Amino acid sequence: MNSELNHFTKFESKELGSKLIESALSYKADPRKDISKGTGKRIGCIFLNPSLRTRVSTQLAAQNLGMEPIVLNMDKEGWALEMKEGAIMNKGTVEHIKDAAGVLGSYFDMLAIRAFPTLTNREEDINDFAFGQFVKYSGKPVISLESAIRHPLQSLADQITIQENLENIKKPKVVLTWAPHIKAIPHAVANSFAEWTLGMGHDLTITHPEGYELDPMFTQGAKIEHDQSRALEDADFVYVKNWSSFNDYGKILSTDPKWMLTERHLKNAPDAKVMHCLPVRRNLELSDEILDGSRSLVQRQAENRIYAAQSVISHILG
Repeated sequence: MNSELNHFTKFESKELGSKLIESALSYKADPRKDISKGTGKRIGCIFLNPSLRTRVSTQLAAQNLGMEPIVLNMDKEGWALEMKEGAIMNKGTVEHIKDAAGVLGSYFDMLAIRAFPTLTNREEDINDFAFGQFVKYSGKPVISLESAIRHPLQSLADQITIQENLENIKKPKVVLTWAPHIKAIPHAVANSFAEWTLGMGHDLTITHPEGYELDPMFTQGAKIEHDQSRALEDADFVYVKNWSSFNDYGKILSTDPKWMLTERHLKNAPDAKVMHCLPVRRNLELSDEILDGSRSLVQRQAENRIYAAQSVISHILG
């Protein structure tokens, strides 16, 4: 990791990625083998947005290393935060991020932050403004539990899951396919998955309706295919995820139900395994037959979230 404080916010290198995957699989085999590594240390898990897997898996990971995790739901239990520099705080915000992050940095040895994008201000989101303010003012290592543009712990768990299921495939064909949704969904999971998959040297095809191109910063080296059936041919792994438009920022351009993945879509990919980060809207993004069938790796991905987090926390501690 290239930060002086070892922040974990993105894919750094194939070498580090491989090391973290190997470490995670080792922890999966023996979760509490380093139970004394974090003794006497605290991690503050700060949530500005809802969570299930990220929240619980990070707490379990920290406890497996002997750390004390403390969770704060900032959106419900903390003061409304002012993020902007030089703001005159005469409206709804109560506490400035400078003060809040500084205090949290003094309470904890490490922070883990979840801060979703606004999907209204593209420049601000691209610069990961809210997450960056915690990094700037806390003075402690900060792990991203999903920010405006990335979800690195999810993507690490995804790569762990792929590694477990390679079955002698030297260079798997991985397909990231867009799926319909009723809401405007952030780009973080899709961005991060593309970044990690390409960084680990896998063959990545991204398929979506026209207008749903992701930020090219994350997709350089991937094949972009608007014909979903062609993209899915001979796939080894299919990752299903919705995202809103990047160019027409935050907009829903299509809800075409034909893009929902079913067994019919995989007739030319007989061995494909299917992935999704959860939560999933059943029979909108993914069909029951896929989610409950033998192709599905979604529960394995969710379990691997523990060991992805444990691997990263251990790396920072070490």
